[in-house]
Amino acid sequence: MPKYTPPFTLSNKILTLVAQISEQIGRLTIQQEQEKLLRLRKVNRMRTVLGSLAIEGSTLTQQQITAILDGKRVIAPPKEVQEAHNAISTTIHLLNGNLKIVNTY
Repeated sequence: MPKYTPPFTLSNKILTLVAQISEQIGRLTIQQEQEKLLRLRKVNRMRTVLGSLAIEGSTLTQQQITAILDGKRVIAPPKEVQEAHNAISTTIHLLNGNLKIVNTY
Protein backbone atom coordinates (compact mmCIF):
# COMPACT_ATOMS: atom_id res chain seq x y z
CA MET A 1 0.00 0.00 0.00
CA PRO A 2 1.50 3.37 -1.02
CA LYS A 3 2.04 5.87 1.76
CA TYR A 4 -0.25 8.91 1.57
CA THR A 5 1.45 12.29 1.34
CA PRO A 6 -0.84 15.32 1.91
CA PRO A 7 -0.58 18.18 -0.58
CA PHE A 8 0.66 20.55 2.14
CA THR A 9 3.34 20.77 4.76
CA LEU A 10 2.27 20.96 8.39
CA SER A 11 3.85 24.07 9.86
CA ASN A 12 3.69 26.03 13.10
CA LYS A 13 1.56 28.67 11.35
CA ILE A 14 -1.02 26.07 10.32
CA LEU A 15 -1.11 24.64 13.84
CA THR A 16 -1.53 28.13 15.30
CA LEU A 17 -4.38 28.93 12.91
CA VAL A 18 -6.13 25.63 13.68
CA ALA A 19 -5.80 26.34 17.41
CA GLN A 20 -7.23 29.86 16.96
CA ILE A 21 -10.16 28.55 14.93
CA SER A 22 -10.89 25.91 17.57
CA GLU A 23 -10.77 28.56 20.29
CA GLN A 24 -13.22 30.79 18.41
CA ILE A 25 -15.59 27.86 17.83
CA GLY A 26 -15.49 27.12 21.56
CA ARG A 27 -16.29 30.75 22.42
CA LEU A 28 -19.15 30.81 19.92
CA THR A 29 -20.59 27.60 21.35
CA ILE A 30 -20.50 29.01 24.89
CA GLN A 31 -22.08 32.28 23.74
CA GLN A 32 -24.91 30.42 22.00
CA GLU A 33 -25.57 28.34 25.11
CA GLN A 34 -25.69 31.48 27.26
CA GLU A 35 -28.15 33.10 24.84
CA LYS A 36 -30.39 30.01 25.05
CA LEU A 37 -30.31 30.17 28.84
CA LEU A 38 -31.15 33.88 28.83
CA ARG A 39 -34.11 33.25 26.51
CA LEU A 40 -35.29 30.41 28.73
CA ARG A 41 -35.03 32.61 31.83
CA LYS A 42 -36.99 35.34 30.10
CA VAL A 43 -39.74 32.90 29.08
CA ASN A 44 -39.90 31.47 32.59
CA ARG A 45 -40.03 34.96 34.11
CA MET A 46 -42.84 35.92 31.74
CA ARG A 47 -44.80 32.76 32.62
CA THR A 48 -44.30 33.36 36.34
CA VAL A 49 -45.55 36.93 36.06
CA LEU A 50 -48.44 35.86 33.81
CA GLY A 51 -49.51 33.20 36.32
CA SER A 52 -49.28 35.60 39.26
CA LEU A 53 -51.29 38.25 37.47
CA ALA A 54 -53.88 35.73 36.28
CA ILE A 55 -54.51 34.73 39.90
CA GLU A 56 -55.20 38.40 40.64
CA GLY A 57 -57.63 38.59 37.72
CA SER A 58 -55.47 40.52 35.29
CA THR A 59 -56.50 40.57 31.64
CA LEU A 60 -52.98 41.17 30.28
CA THR A 61 -51.93 38.76 27.55
CA GLN A 62 -48.64 36.93 27.18
CA GLN A 63 -47.62 39.36 24.42
CA GLN A 64 -48.38 42.37 26.62
CA ILE A 65 -46.36 41.01 29.52
CA THR A 66 -43.48 40.20 27.17
CA ALA A 67 -43.63 43.77 25.87
CA ILE A 68 -43.59 45.12 29.43
CA LEU A 69 -40.57 42.92 30.21
CA ASP A 70 -38.88 44.40 27.13
CA GLY A 71 -39.59 47.92 28.39
CA LYS A 72 -42.16 48.69 25.71
CA ARG A 73 -45.46 50.48 26.17
CA VAL A 74 -48.68 48.52 26.02
CA ILE A 75 -52.31 49.50 25.63
CA ALA A 76 -53.94 48.25 28.81
CA PRO A 77 -55.50 49.58 31.99
CA PRO A 78 -52.83 51.54 33.91
CA LYS A 79 -53.54 49.62 37.12
CA GLU A 80 -52.84 46.29 35.42
CA VAL A 81 -49.65 47.63 33.83
CA GLN A 82 -48.49 48.84 37.26
CA GLU A 83 -49.33 45.44 38.77
CA ALA A 84 -47.26 43.81 36.02
CA HIS A 85 -44.30 46.10 36.75
CA ASN A 86 -44.61 45.29 40.46
CA ALA A 87 -44.82 41.54 39.79
CA ILE A 88 -41.79 41.71 37.49
CA SER A 89 -39.80 43.67 40.05
CA THR A 90 -40.75 41.28 42.85
CA THR A 91 -39.89 38.24 40.73
CA ILE A 92 -36.48 39.67 39.84
CA HIS A 93 -35.74 40.46 43.49
CA LEU A 94 -36.82 37.00 44.61
CA LEU A 95 -34.70 35.30 41.96
CA ASN A 96 -31.69 37.40 42.93
CA GLY A 97 -32.20 36.63 46.62
CA ASN A 98 -32.85 40.27 47.53
CA LEU A 99 -36.24 39.59 49.15
CA LYS A 100 -37.07 37.15 51.87
CA ILE A 101 -40.49 35.56 52.30
CA VAL A 102 -41.75 35.88 55.85
CA ASN A 103 -44.45 33.56 57.17
CA THR A 104 -47.06 35.56 59.07
CA TYR A 105 -49.10 32.70 60.48
